[in-house]
Amino acid sequence: MTAYDDENIFAKILRGEIPNVTVCEDDDTLCFMDIFPRSDGHCLVIPKTPCRNMLDATPEQLAACMKTVNRVANAAKTAFDADGITLLQFNEAAGGQEVFHLHFHIHPRHEGVPLRPPGQAGDMAAIQKKAEAIRAHL
Repeated sequence: MTAYDDENIFAKILRGEIPNVTVCEDDDTLCFMDIFPRSDGHCLVIPKTPCRNMLDATPEQLAACMKTVNRVANAAKTAFDADGITLLQFNEAAGGQEVFHLHFHIHPRHEGVPLRPPGQAGDMAAIQKKAEAIRAHL
């Protein structure tokens, strides 16, 4: 297993070196908005402690993340009157992982509406409003 790189973008967010639009946080996790949103309300949940992905995560890191994922997914589903939630999580480059810090993508989904293509930057004012909508339902 490759060692954890503490210069990854999520580690920098956790250290406050890169700004983010925080949805919520607790002692163990941080949830923030994806700035390349593939759905309205697309946000990420990460542990505050280092791990590359679920393959090297501890049971405690996974449990903490899932607790936050559950809470935020329910709030996002309500906030956007979504029909469902898609939860995505990638492990290692071959599995589609691009940032090597464990993270879970939460996508509120509406019937018949596909995810937008990856890599398209969102409007930051709109992203902030989406975060406010989720926070209002936490």
